[in-house]
Amino acid sequence: AQTTMAEMFKSAGYATAHVGKWHLHHGPGSRPLEQGFDYSFGHMGGCVDNYTHFFYWQGYNRHDLWEGNTRVRMPGKFFPDLMVEKATAFIEKHKAEPFFLYFALNLPHYPYQGDTKWVEHYKDLPYPRNIYAAFMSTLDERVTQLVGVVDRLKLTEDTIIIYQSDNGHSTEERAHGGGGSAGPYRGAKFSLFEGGIRLPAIISWPGHLPKGETRGQLAHSCDWLPTLAALCDVKLPEAKLHGVNIVGVIKSNDAKSPHEALHWQVGNQWAVRQGPWKLIHNVNPSGTEPALTPADRPFFLANLDDDPGERKNLAKKHPDIVKRLESLHGDLDERNPVVPRSVR
Repeated sequence: AQTTMAEMFKSAGYATAHVGKWHLHHGPGSRPLEQGFDYSFGHMGGCVDNYTHFFYWQGYNRHDLWEGNTRVRMPGKFFPDLMVEKATAFIEKHKAEPFFLYFALNLPHYPYQGDTKWVEHYKDLPYPRNIYAAFMSTLDERVTQLVGVVDRLKLTEDTIIIYQSDNGHSTEERAHGGGGSAGPYRGAKFSLFEGGIRLPAIISWPGHLPKGETRGQLAHSCDWLPTLAALCDVKLPEAKLHGVNIVGVIKSNDAKSPHEALHWQVGNQWAVRQGPWKLIHNVNPSGTEPALTPADRPFFLANLDDDPGERKNLAKKHPDIVKRLESLHGDLDERNPVVPRSVR
């Protein structure tokens, strides 16, 4: 069993809420209210139409909008606007006490349904970049609105805000084959190349943490739970954690990453990184140019300091490093078969 941030903060006396996408199973025992959240509003599956709130995968159409454990129907109301509305109400209700809000935006997940004004604004961009950009600006506007609520209630200096992406841009058919960009990095969603797992994250706490600085040390989204526990002075769960406290890294660019190695797995594809070296097994070339050769698929080794775009496979040149990193993966499987997942 895993302990959620909501359970950790609820045990410390915080009011807790989930607003947005869940996608962490919705059977008995797995729903938000059963995982530490006092309040929940959103959809339980991977994606919905933002106006009808229907889920279209896996056969028949299925309505998927819930408040608590009750299905609610709000046809025609734009889901991101509903998210801001429900989150605002939660913050206003609990502004005088500690609260934890998991604001799980479904944007820019397909279907791309950006505001009309943004679709018009980006009309001259090439397809599908134009519709993706419109959806991204639609996302940015809702984040701005929610941060504005915190400012309006004069909670800014007492509120930690973390903004975290969860995987690379999609190149699936329902994503119009793309629209996003990983810049210089290879790969996309479902890939363990850097374009699928090297992701932006921002933490803000005015007056307490450095402002306007960037960090390049190795970290993982799993690190947020122990890091927030340290910053908020709440007790860590007794369960085994994959994440580590990165407060030192956040506060100083000179701090070393506390990770000796990191692991990822999607299906039968896995990756291990230790220092600058990264090994991928059963490579999925999702969204990747140039295409892989058959010889690259079993093992792909790159030195990210020298080749951040992972263009050259060094597996044959450094079999000793391949063996070392493969051994690290094997050690992890023996200790615990559950490893951090990068794609939902």
